[in-house]
Amino acid sequence: LVGHGEPGLVPKVSGKFDYEAELAVVIGTRVPRHVAQADALRHVFGYSCFNDMSVRDYQKRTPQWTIGKNFDGTGGFGPVLVTADELAPGATGLRIQSRLNGQVMQDANTSDMIFGVAETIALLAECMTLEPGDAIIMGTPAGVGQARTPPVWMKSGDTVRVHVKVREGD
Repeated sequence: LVGHGEPGLVPKVSGKFDYEAELAVVIGTRVPRHVAQADALRHVFGYSCFNDMSVRDYQKRTPQWTIGKNFDGTGGFGPVLVTADELAPGATGLRIQSRLNGQVMQDANTSDMIFGVAETIALLAECMTLEPGDAIIMGTPAGVGQARTPPVWMKSGDTVRVHVKVREGD
């Protein structure tokens, strides 16, 4: 992970470095195994922005995407953490965008996520105990670089801004 404003590390082994605007969910209280979806949101402390910088050619080297999502310095987090009580349940209805060098690349709404926050927490709790401070990165809307024609890859010196708009004026 890297903090807000810190540069991501462009990998030397790949030229397919991609941006992904995502909503981060931060767990506030221990989530018991097999928590009911109806009870899942009570364990959320808050939400933040996340840029899941992905190394696409490594992501596709195995049937699991793990390697391409876990290079050192490729997860930008922040700058703020909004507590769950400040938002609609499950952080629905929020506009989420990414901008690469000022150009809007992704623009969607958290209500359109394939899996909602409560459903995701309940699914994860089927196989693991979530602890306070754990972060769940929720997924990205359309518009990532690899899906464009031609593809758009990040390079050294690029600036990506991820924005989750809570209300007008944000």
